[in-house]
Amino acid sequence: MRPLRLGEWFVEEQREQQRLDEVLAELGQVAAGRRHPVISVGSNASPGQVAHKLTRLGIPSAVPMVPVRVRGIGVGCSGHISPAGYVAGTPYVDPDAETTLIVTWLDSTQLKAVDDTEFPDYRRAILPGADFGMTMPSGERLRAAYIYFSAHGVLADPATGLPRPGGGDQSALLAALLADSPRLRDLLGPDPASWVRAAGADRALRERGTVIFGEEGWVLPQTDFLPYVDDAAELRLYDDLPPLDGSLT
Repeated sequence: MRPLRLGEWFVEEQREQQRLDEVLAELGQVAAGRRHPVISVGSNASPGQVAHKLTRLGIPSAVPMVPVRVRGIGVGCSGHISPAGYVAGTPYVDPDAETTLIVTWLDSTQLKAVDDTEFPDYRRAILPGADFGMTMPSGERLRAAYIYFSAHGVLADPATGLPRPGGGDQSALLAALLADSPRLRDLLGPDPASWVRAAGADRALRERGTVIFGEEGWVLPQTDFLPYVDDAAELRLYDDLPPLDGSLT
């Protein structure tokens, strides 16, 4: 039995067996083939956060989300403090990494809305499957997918000079950053709760904290994604991206 393209997958927890495209049609939403694959980390990989971003803008939040095994991408910490006061995650290029991430399948309106929430702190690239292997649970190797990466670089671990792992316990991350920098403790300490409370309420504090990241020598530039930055006027659809190397034939 051949593996199925996304729209043909059966959806769990339906009263009767239905394919994804049938469920989307019943909801009045765009079919899978007319959506854009976006590899997501951090809050964009959380169904609740994606729904919150979209519904507060009055945009339907029906978004298929599936795991994908990705080669060549690690998850680190952005070199800036976000408007919510946190240090958000960001992908970075790591040829030795193999990571399970999430693909969100956004329609054009949803993708534009997410673009607006990400810019200018993040940029959007399109990763070719020939350079970054992206394998879905069906066995399909994606030909390409979008990804957002931080325009502020990636935080390095002072002990190793390598990117700090991201996507974990935010409180533990902020506590480690405070422990590593007396200037951050003076600005946002003494603890993670005070950091988030102060930074979330004061843009100037966020900007000063971001400057301190650089002054501490922690920020690694994100140049490896630059060849893949997507400035095309026309967005790529799943229908336009046949499986790589005939992985569904």
